Amino acid sequence: MRRNTTQRKAIEEVFRQHERPLGVDDILAYGRKLVESLNQATVYRNLKILIDDGWLIRITHPSLGVLYERTGKGHHHHFHCRECNRAFELPGCALKEKESAPDGFVVEDHEVFLFGVCPSCVGVTK
Repeated sequence: MRRNTTQRKAIEEVFRQHERPLGVDDILAYGRKLVESLNQATVYRNLKILIDDGWLIRITHPSLGVLYERTGKGHHHHFHCRECNRAFELPGCALKEKESAPDGFVVEDHEVFLFGVCPSCVGVTK
């Protein structure tokens, strides 16, 4: 049985407060507002535990690198705002895998990333 530390509770709370994929720098910045002494090594150690426990998954984004998000949300894709450099979850999937692949190809999984400007940044960029 793993100890449920103050640092792990803070990291879990960060993901509850920010319902979007987060990078380590985001987790560290938000987490330090809850536990001032939180450090990068502790974040990485706890991310591994939370992934092993099935509470988080790891996503590799083509521009942002490795991101983490909570499990149990069903299949979905992501949007990357080029203004604020944040990733957002997009509900559901419109891609028909079997129809998208050429004959003879066996699709095992897919990920779609959309890029643009989020609603918070649209007014700023105009």
